[in-house]
Amino acid sequence: MPGDTHLIKHWITAVSMFAALSGVAFAESKHCDRACMIALTDQYLVALVQHDPSGLPLSKGARFTENTAEIRIGDGLWVGASEAPTTFKIYAVDPASNQVGFYGVMKENDRPLIIALRLKVVDGEITEIEHVLARNLRADRMQNLITPRAALLADVPVSERTSREDMIDAANRYFESIEHGNGEIAPFAEDCERHENGGQTTHNATPVPWPVPMGSPEADHAMAVLGTLTCTAQINSQILSFITRLWPRRLGLVDEEKGLVYAFPMFQHRGAVHTIKILGVPGVDTIPMNGGTSNLQAGEIFKIRGGKIHEIEAMGASLPYGTKSGWE
Repeated sequence: MPGDTHLIKHWITAVSMFAALSGVAFAESKHCDRACMIALTDQYLVALVQHDPSGLPLSKGARFTENTAEIRIGDGLWVGASEAPTTFKIYAVDPASNQVGFYGVMKENDRPLIIALRLKVVDGEITEIEHVLARNLRADRMQNLITPRAALLADVPVSERTSREDMIDAANRYFESIEHGNGEIAPFAEDCERHENGGQTTHNATPVPWPVPMGSPEADHAMAVLGTLTCTAQINSQILSFITRLWPRRLGLVDEEKGLVYAFPMFQHRGAVHTIKILGVPGVDTIPMNGGTSNLQAGEIFKIRGGKIHEIEAMGASLPYGTKSGWE
């Protein structure tokens, strides 16, 4: 009947509108904002310690690397994780690239390690997982790994925020400054302070041991002196000239609210430098280098305010020379 036909058409229209609106709502519910990304990271870390990834929203083809090796989800740190991060936790959230970075201290078989974690989340599912792990931490550096520096957790005032492109450029110029041995290339703030695997390696008030022993008391003392320099002056001293190349740099994770660039650079050491001639540091003339060839997969966080690099938090795992990151 005509009336029935009208009702049927009306019903079909209503159902279509409902389906369309439901589709929009569903799509919106799948978007992972800052709070969602942080909650998902925490869920991931809990699952890691429970040795059970089954409750995670993993995509069918999710990839997982640990210290650059692609392995099965459930292996690697999943086997030995014994305590989730507690007080040392830094989140870098980048909804624009569907990524979240996490830098924290946790335990594996009851021994502390630093984890640099990256998750990519698309439509509510984890599609990429990356672990970079720094083990064998120095006991006398653990005091710097109890809680993060306050600046790394703070929001950047709107008046001091830097555009995404300029933040990436600032971090990239840091790597350029190392490759060229010229600290003036990078936009360092005067108070720039770098930590590596828990050790403060610039701007120390007095000489303190370098995070990695250099092989002799004389070299250890010289490195401690170099650790009192500013970020600019230390690079100008040429102490980092043993680094042949920084590539790939992988600078695609930016948290504009917190002023953080989270990078996963590959340090390449060809091993051709055996002695470094130090410039501009009274009492330190040369540093012997006996490290040989190696790569170092790093996780590095740059805090940028007003276009300047103020804090750097870095860690890394030593790997054979020529190792690929797994994400080129």
